[in-house]
Amino acid sequence: MLSYNVRYFGHSTRGIASTRSAMKRIAGAIAALSPLPDIVCLQEVETSSIRSTVAHRRSHPEETQLTRLMIMLQEALTAEGKRDAFEAYYFPAHAYQLSAKTQIYTTGLAILTHRDFDVHHDNSHLPADITHRRVHAVRRLKQTRICAHIRFKDRLGHAVDVFNTHLSLPTTLSRNFWTRPERMGYGPNQIEEAKNLIRFVEAERRSDRFFIAGDFNSLPGSPVYQYLVAQQGYRDPFAQLYRMSDDELRKWPTAGFMRLRMHLDHIFTGPALRWVDFDETHAFGDRSATFYGLSDHMPLIGRCRVPDSQRPRLSSRPPHERPPRAT
Repeated sequence: MLSYNVRYFGHSTRGIASTRSAMKRIAGAIAALSPLPDIVCLQEVETSSIRSTVAHRRSHPEETQLTRLMIMLQEALTAEGKRDAFEAYYFPAHAYQLSAKTQIYTTGLAILTHRDFDVHHDNSHLPADITHRRVHAVRRLKQTRICAHIRFKDRLGHAVDVFNTHLSLPTTLSRNFWTRPERMGYGPNQIEEAKNLIRFVEAERRSDRFFIAGDFNSLPGSPVYQYLVAQQGYRDPFAQLYRMSDDELRKWPTAGFMRLRMHLDHIFTGPALRWVDFDETHAFGDRSATFYGLSDHMPLIGRCRVPDSQRPRLSSRPPHERPPRAT
């Protein structure tokens, strides 16, 4: 599976406008992976707006950003000589509008599934709202945060629940934001959103075969991370496979802003999935990576199996073969 914050396919413009070249390069990078991911969880995907079309024109009025990506992805797969195909599910989150027909920009999530998978449930028609809205003055302006959910059967008939999410940044209206040196994952609004997320996951999952992927805007060891791992008992397979402590994870960034480097993207999993490796995952800033320079995040790319009742095995690879450390 692959989890990736694509920054609205507008990284070259610092997110101001989506571009055709950025989308084409991301589609090509996904298509070039071997093996291909069966599940792709994307964050920061638009529907249709001024930002998504001003530099990347639509071919027809009803075309969405995800539709364009799927066309480019299929073209890239064909160019790679691969006969694979994907189904796309879009989960709208928020829209900033000038009028009923004109949107400045929109936000949302997407999940792509390989055509071999039988998806028999999704909440794309009504994604779960996990936003924490407590400050009345900004309640109407607060960007909606959601959790996308699909349930599919794999090629052997196992049902697996997939959750895709993107938590808010820590609120600047909290005193802790201005008095603590650490902020990402420490915001009281983020903790409340994490609780909302888990209430939804626990209500919807049908077994221990599940994982939650996304941009959590939270550092390893932060209250949000600790709530999910220490209190809820979910596993961080990346940390477990490579025997990395919270401090080591913080030094292995998945995202960057100016000179800041942060580990903000995570996968949390139930005990019935056995994660094999994250060999195709690279630290943010690694120039050797296929996805280098395509977003302000790097994707998490992992392989897992649906085993019997086996416990996850730690990686036996020597340290020099683990994912590269940040430099």
